[in-house]
Amino acid sequence: MQRLAALFLGLMALTGPALSAPVGVLVEERARADYADSLPQDGEFEITVKDAPADEVLTLAEFWMDPRSGKFLANAVLETGEVQRIAGYALVTMPVPVPVSRLLPDDIIMEDDLTVMRLPVGRIGAYVMTDLEEVIGKQVRRVLTPGRPIQTQSIIQPLVINRGERVEIYFSDGLLALSSPGRALDDAHEGQEIRIVNLVSNKTVTGIATGEGTVEIIR
Repeated sequence: MQRLAALFLGLMALTGPALSAPVGVLVEERARADYADSLPQDGEFEITVKDAPADEVLTLAEFWMDPRSGKFLANAVLETGEVQRIAGYALVTMPVPVPVSRLLPDDIIMEDDLTVMRLPVGRIGAYVMTDLEEVIGKQVRRVLTPGRPIQTQSIIQPLVINRGERVEIYFSDGLLALSSPGRALDDAHEGQEIRIVNLVSNKTVTGIATGEGTVEIIR
């Protein structure tokens, strides 16, 4: 390794003055190259170097990294010509919405209920919500804990009709449009099928929940 460092310093002497850089910057450059196209769009690196060199580092002569864990090992070439083995973590983090307080089932998630934390990609499973806008307005299905990522199965589209609620039924066959009062026999989300009793004919019919207290029947 000393010969490699001497060779590098000799080349730098021929090409011009050596430009040193913080070791974290050099590690991130190499880590980005290792990740290449697999780096998430919103991904940022958090670099931790164990036993970082006291002197400025000219380059990393060798660099090994496990992208899954973020662990790296490198040979740092110092301004003095010495080579020092360094290790640490180059963790890729992503912004993830998390609750700021405990949210209970049936709560509707508002923007003020959330904050954004950067978490290591390794802690973000396939079923974790990563888009803040897709969480706002959803209804809580399972208790959400402060500071914990939100799982897709823990939230649902909010109910627009509750069982037993009075609704307005709209009927259309392309030529004729009518409306009638009804009562819901089921809970329903927007776009979901629902059974209702027509309070005029006293018949049970099936329609589509189209909004708060409205059902549409199309034939």
